[in-house]
Formats: sequence, C-alpha cells, structure tokens
Amino acid sequence: MAFLLFNFVLLLSGFRFSLALQETPLQNVSHSGQINSNSVLVALLDSHYTELAELVEKALLLQTLEETVGKRNITIFAPKNEALEQDLDPEFKRFLLEPGNLKSLQTLLLYHIVPKRIEPHSWPKSAADSTHHTTLSNDQVELSGQDSSGAKFIGRAKVINPNAVNRPDGVIHGIEQLLIPRSVQQDFNNRRSLRSISAVKPEGAPEVDPRTHRLKKPAPPVLPGAPPVLPIYDAMAPGPSLAPAPAPGPGGPRHHFNGMRQVKDFIQTLVQYGGYNEMADILVNLTSLATEMGRLVSEGYVLTVLAPNDEAMAKLTTDQLSEPGAPEQIIYYHVIPEYQTEESMYNAVRRFGKVSYDTLRLPHKVVAQEADGSVKFGHGEGSAYLFDPDIYIDGRISVQGIDGVLFPPEDQSKEEKKTIKVATVKPRRGK
Repeated sequence: MAFLLFNFVLLLSGFRFSLALQETPLQNVSHSGQINSNSVLVALLDSHYTELAELVEKALLLQTLEETVGKRNITIFAPKNEALEQDLDPEFKRFLLEPGNLKSLQTLLLYHIVPKRIEPHSWPKSAADSTHHTTLSNDQVELSGQDSSGAKFIGRAKVINPNAVNRPDGVIHGIEQLLIPRSVQQDFNNRRSLRSISAVKPEGAPEVDPRTHRLKKPAPPVLPGAPPVLPIYDAMAPGPSLAPAPAPGPGGPRHHFNGMRQVKDFIQTLVQYGGYNEMADILVNLTSLATEMGRLVSEGYVLTVLAPNDEAMAKLTTDQLSEPGAPEQIIYYHVIPEYQTEESMYNAVRRFGKVSYDTLRLPHKVVAQEADGSVKFGHGEGSAYLFDPDIYIDGRISVQGIDGVLFPPEDQSKEEKKTIKVATVKPRRGK
C-alpha cells in the first residue's frame, strides 16, 4: 500500500511539473546565448526569401538581430526574390556588395526591420489612417492601406504575403519590392571612381623627333592584351648594379640624372604593361607626384614604387579620396626611398622573417614578410601581395605591382582616416 501511494505522489508531481512548463512563456534566446530553433531568424534563413537571407549574412547582421530578438519582438518586411534578382538595378546591387559599402548595405537591410510586432489586423485601413514606425536603421517607414481593395502598403511597396512567417519572437511579411532609405540612395548617387574625376588621360607631353625636328606622330591605340609597342629592352634599362651611383654632393663627383625622363619612362611602361592605369592616373592627373618624383631622381635619390593594380584601386571609397591631400598621402605610403627589386626583398624576408621599409609618408613604415612563396606587405586584411614583380627597374626607380592598397596601421579606424595630414617628405639619398 505504501509503495502504491509513493508512486501516486511521483505521478502527481510530474503532472504538476508538466503544467508548469506549459505555462512558462517561450524565451527568444536560451541561457547560453544561442538562438532557439523556433526563432523568426531561423525561419528567415530557411524561408523562400533566400536572397534577403543571403544579404543578411553577407552584411554580418545575424549577431545584431540575435541580440534584438533576445529583447523584443521584430517585424521583417521581406522583398520577394525576384525584386532582388531581376528587378534591382545591377549597378546598385554591385554598389551594395562592394566591401567598402558595407555600412550602406547594413542600413538598407535594417530599414526592413521594425523592433515591434505588427500583425495584419493592426494595419491601417486607408492612407488617411497611415502610421509611422521607426526601423532598426533609425529611419521612419509609413504603413497604409486601401479601403476598396483591402491592400496593405509599406511606403510604396505592396504587401503580397502578410504573415508569411509567424513565430513567438517575430513575424515576416512578404513585400513586392525593395525599400531603399534616402541615406543609402544618396550614398549611391554620390559615389565616384578615380576614372570619373580624371582630368585627361596620362598621355604625357608631345615629343620632337631629333632627326626631322617635327612632332612625333602619336602611336596607334594598343588593344588590351597586346604586347608592348616598344621592345622590352627599349622600355627598360639594364638591371641594377650592386649599388646606385653616388648622389651629387659637395665632396664627390656630380652626376646628372634625367629624373623627368626616367619617371615618364616608368609611367609609360606601367600603362603599356596593363592593369595599372589608375595608379598612372593619380601620378599624372590627380596630383603633381610625377613631377616631384622626377625632381627627386634628378637630385640623386632612388625610389621603389609599390603600385596597386586597377582592381585594388577600384575598392577605394569616396571618403578615402575626398580629404585634402589624401591621394598624395596614399601614394607616399607606397614609395620606399630605397632601390629594391623583387629578388632583394624576397631574399630579405626569407632570411629575417619580417622587414620594415621606410616610406615617403613619414614616419610610417611598411612591413614585408614572406608568404606563399612571395612577399606580403601590410597587416591582416589590409595586406597586399607582390603580384607583378619588376615591372620597371633601371637602377634608380623600381616598380613592383601589388594586389592591394596599403594603409598604415594607425589609419585603419574611420576616425583616423579623417585626420590625414600632408607630411613633409625628405627621402634618403642613394649611396
């Protein structure tokens, strides 16, 4: 009898514990900080709105949204896949997916999320009863309806699938088109590339033929991928000696270097090589650096130029180029006041592990190290590999092609990028 009574007490206790579990409200986030499987975020990633879910992951917003649903319900207005695949302007989509425009992409996606639960029955019945709600991007969206058809709108986008997903921590409404906040549209309209702000193409000054004393005829246009017009030995002087010639000075012999001619030769070689037009554009059109470099070489200095290719230069944002003196500061950090070839730099990093080189952007130095059988410059995500070795070497100027734009570690944060100042440059003379 006592055994039966004990079992009845256990059964009654289990029944009460079961009722207590049913009465406890579901939590959006577990105690370990992980999202529950019935969350609206999990439903979004597993829903028919695959294009939106993919953009959310690319924009690195999952952690932000996890923290939000851990505190409150959310409403997601999800554009249909066709609105992001076919209807969206390809140039605008390319703008959103560029790494330098991550903030614009995040703002656009957060503009589709309201930090409260909005059910279809609470939707305004007409345009006169429209309501405004603040999104996670801190922008306002307007909800309205139509009495005649019963259609629901958010801004100008029609809701085509209300309550497409309904979960304890949020709801998803399907809409027919993408919502674009004004700030993102302005960022897209204000974008600019190096090519769009170029004055003229870097063609150089006209030349006089010494035999006929007449202007030389311009060379015919060269198709992409075609071999250089000039033979390689005409465009490039023989390789460097063990040490460059001594610089002019009071106590030594005075050597004359035609720096302007040498700088012009290396820029022409850079253009004919292909893939470095943006770098040549900055040197000739956007700045007076070509003239400065010619003057330095004429005075006996030696230079090594780390030239980012066009693909790397295209990733520069408007903010990085719009500050006064910014193009000059970027190039200064890519010029080493030493004469280095690909072989000399690779041998140095293989022997010493890491090597720091002075740059014309005083006092910043660029760090080089051996990686994957090549030379890697910079730190972390801001690093670049020596991609095209010895594009131009003449004993005074060495040009090495790299696949990224380098910035000093001190300039990695956005606040420090806004305080770029023109440095007084005094490179070291060649020995």
